[in-house]
Amino acid sequence: MIRKILPLFACLLCALPGRAQPPQQPDFVRERGPLVAIEHVTVIDGTGAAPRAGQTLLIDHDRIAAIGADGTVRLPEGTRAIDGTGKTVIPGLVGMHEHMFRPASIDGPFIANEMFVTFPQLYLASGVTTARTGGSTDPYGDLGIRREIEAGRMVGPDVDLTTPYLEGAPPAIPQLYPLRDPEDARALVSYWASLGFTSAKAYMNISPAELAAAIDEAHRHNMKITGHICSVGYEEAARLGIDNLEHGPFGAPDGELDAERAPGLCAHGPGQSAGPVIRNIVQNVAPDSPEVTRMIRTLVEHRVAITSTLAVFEGGDRPNLEATPHLRELLHPAVWEWEVSRHAAQAPAAAFLDLRLRKEMAFERAFVAAGGLLMAGADPTGDGHVIAGLGDQRNIELLHEAGFSVAEAIRIATLNGGTYLGIANETGSLEAGKRADLVLLDGDLASDITAITRPIIVFKHGLGYDSQAIYASLAGQVGLH
Repeated sequence: MIRKILPLFACLLCALPGRAQPPQQPDFVRERGPLVAIEHVTVIDGTGAAPRAGQTLLIDHDRIAAIGADGTVRLPEGTRAIDGTGKTVIPGLVGMHEHMFRPASIDGPFIANEMFVTFPQLYLASGVTTARTGGSTDPYGDLGIRREIEAGRMVGPDVDLTTPYLEGAPPAIPQLYPLRDPEDARALVSYWASLGFTSAKAYMNISPAELAAAIDEAHRHNMKITGHICSVGYEEAARLGIDNLEHGPFGAPDGELDAERAPGLCAHGPGQSAGPVIRNIVQNVAPDSPEVTRMIRTLVEHRVAITSTLAVFEGGDRPNLEATPHLRELLHPAVWEWEVSRHAAQAPAAAFLDLRLRKEMAFERAFVAAGGLLMAGADPTGDGHVIAGLGDQRNIELLHEAGFSVAEAIRIATLNGGTYLGIANETGSLEAGKRADLVLLDGDLASDITAITRPIIVFKHGLGYDSQAIYASLAGQVGLH
């Protein structure tokens, strides 16, 4: 009797909710190889070189086997050919300011809502094959996402993990932990390094002593450290040894550009907000002023990279949310209505927001002209209209609007990030022998920058993912999870 009951009991256990198997992930892989050739395509290779029309790119398993003019690349027997006529291939984007959260669609202070279901998939569908998170509000969740992607159980980019924000007191965002002292900063960097985080992030109100300790500890663990800082100026941070600064001085205000800022604070005095500092810098500091020119020279001398996040600084009367590809269909209807309302509420500040954007564009041009390493990322925060992946695409459009050529904008969004992360020998440009991380776009990107918003297939490690199928599967879900 017992022998008969035991199998039945085991079956009942398997049927319990706690033992239920997770639902099968949809299969978005459109091209499995092992041999795939894209023929008659325009190549923008990520090095800054001019676009090349009439090219053939051969993928062999997870590598780029060859690139050359049509008719010069030998295709092995069994190669699947894709007609790239009228299309463009670029390297997979190396997103350098990405988050797995977005701002909650509510009134009140900024609250980060984790988007663990939608954001990893959106990054990949939009062309981001490598993503460095730009600060975490759920570090264990971010670790889990990387683990699931690496195990093949989740669709998403390769992930370089950045620690939770290293923020001083009082924290600019209620969810952030305020550092107590420099030793606290050291302890936190060391702890997250022990769990596999490879980058660190300093934030608005960190003290100079805490930042110095964090930089020293990060470098001791072979980590790089970036910062969205204000209480510590850009030049001071460069001299302390910071590796990267986010946004630029008109977006994340360089406190040293405001003579009224209280030392060690991102404010004009104790208990005051950062708003007056930001307004003073945007309204009164010119991108070609002596102090900005000196700051750029200091950053370049200390090899401090800048991450461009132009998309998050649009506001007021731009962008046109209705015209943003995929945005309305991806957002949950209630979230869409909220974002339209919140975006419209910025209309009175349109002139100020446009001035900030234009000055940041001018700074980025000057920084690159001086020899600085400029990278790019989405930063899906702000008023919420920037979301994972789509923000990376928009940033490329804005880099082009800022005066960079298409080839230069693509390099900023690909190879430059790979160079900073130390993976340029593997990804970031289209070269024989490198990993097959690339994006096939519908259109001639060289003559139509909006083609960046029309990915057809995103190849990551040689597997080609169907961008439009991923977008369709996430319709109405962004903002929920």
